[in-house]
Amino acid sequence: MKSIGGFYYVRCEDKDYECKARGSFRKSGNSPVAGDRVSITVPDDGYCSIEKILPRKNKLKRPALANIDVLVIVCSTVDPYPNYTVIDKMTAVAVNNEMQPVLVVSKNDLKNGDEIAEIYRKANIPVFQCSPDDKAEAKRLLAYLHGKTSAFTGNSGVGKSTLLNLLFPSLGLQTGEISEKLGRGRHTTRAVELYELDGCFVADTPGFSTVDLQRYEMIDKDRLQYCFPEFEKHLGSCRFISCAHTCELGCAVLQALADGEIAKTRHDSYVAMYNEVKDIKHWQLK
Repeated sequence: MKSIGGFYYVRCEDKDYECKARGSFRKSGNSPVAGDRVSITVPDDGYCSIEKILPRKNKLKRPALANIDVLVIVCSTVDPYPNYTVIDKMTAVAVNNEMQPVLVVSKNDLKNGDEIAEIYRKANIPVFQCSPDDKAEAKRLLAYLHGKTSAFTGNSGVGKSTLLNLLFPSLGLQTGEISEKLGRGRHTTRAVELYELDGCFVADTPGFSTVDLQRYEMIDKDRLQYCFPEFEKHLGSCRFISCAHTCELGCAVLQALADGEIAKTRHDSYVAMYNEVKDIKHWQLK
């Protein structure tokens, strides 16, 4: 459920156990993370011990999470304004890790988020527009998450903790005010933790940054095109087999962009991500 200071908290049959991990995990560089399914020993005295990490469906490096079904990316209409590059990197990371990306547009009560929502609906990504006074949309999101393990992430100040409190009032998570000087929120969430709530597991994560994404979740240039769902139906229709979909003649993706089928912000993000990795070898990414 969480790890703090070298201790791991494991839920087994509705009971939580405080555990230590075997040294072999640290030596292998594969320590348990929130969301892992593990086997433990429970002695009569002393600390419980994590013996084995079961095979993972997926794993994010930062925030450190495993076996996530849905990655909920929260962005706000204002304070802070959407950073499309960061949002699009997270949607691509989700697809690359076999997670379903979902966008939640918050603070619709301060500014209408329809324009933001349309960009991602056009990309075949589920979108929810939430505000504290819109209980119906919160219920729709809650129904979508039922029975799944989901992680909530987004830049600081966008309202992740506020949204989780709206969905799950019993949580009572701490929330922070926006720093006018920095134009972003304080980091009010200190550790990755899973909550078992209303038939699903939910993770709240510390605010991430573009630096984290560039360092930990870069995607191979040949794989990147498949991480933008709206590109899918156009792939294979370009004039050149080796088309990078950035500036080539006869590119079906660029034609879809010109026709308005693909949002410019999405393609701009793709090009930026492609340029970051185009000269990096596959083994270097590994």
